[in-house]
Amino acid sequence: MVELLPLSDIEPQAVEELLDAAFGADRFGRTAYRIRAGADAVPALSFALVDNGALIGTIQCWPVAHRAVDGAATPLVMVGPVAVRPDLQRGGHGRVLMAHMLDAAESEADGALMMIGDPEYYGRFFGFDADATGAWDLPGPFEQRRLLARAVNRHDLPTGAGMIGPR
Repeated sequence: MVELLPLSDIEPQAVEELLDAAFGADRFGRTAYRIRAGADAVPALSFALVDNGALIGTIQCWPVAHRAVDGAATPLVMVGPVAVRPDLQRGGHGRVLMAHMLDAAESEADGALMMIGDPEYYGRFFGFDADATGAWDLPGPFEQRRLLARAVNRHDLPTGAGMIGPR
């Protein structure tokens, strides 16, 4: 039986092992890790997918901010990683995690959502796009077309120049 649980119910080591399996042990060097450095995942927006007691997927969201050149900070929520056990990928588990998180974000997110991801996939299925992010910068290498955002729960997206980083 597959069930969605708060990520906080899952042993942290099991989450790390799943992330290593899905993304490799070198994942810590990625720009996404620099963006959320020192932050704790948002409990109300981070979930686990468990099948008969075995962890098969996770989604984590992080409190980050857009810092404009004038110093103004706009809270954002960074989505990801979305991780599914490699032998179960392409089975719809990632979609289940994303849909559940987006439902929770309607009442729990304290800022618009942003992520680094495939625009064709996250745009088509979840409404993320790069329309607002063209002048955003990140603390490391990234492809501009993969820097995506989505307004949620009446939280506006900043559109001007600015650096994305931890709150």
